[in-house]
Amino acid sequence: MCLAIPGKVTSLYRENGLCMGKVEFDGTIVDICLAYVPDVSIGQYVIVHAGFALNIVDEAEAARTFDLLNQINPTGERP
Repeated sequence: MCLAIPGKVTSLYRENGLCMGKVEFDGTIVDICLAYVPDVSIGQYVIVHAGFALNIVDEAEAARTFDLLNQINPTGERP
């Protein structure tokens, strides 16, 4: 089973001809390939799997996903 999670785009840049960005996940910032969502803007949320943003989601959808993840792991502890 694979899991894709939402993250907030905090910056955009190009690397080796690809659209890239820094995306925040619960305080952790990760470099993510944004080639599949070239119209993304800073401040938007993207669904990310294996280092690639797969689509753009609105803040409400991201919040619903966070709520579901918290139901799975209510203590917030990371494995």
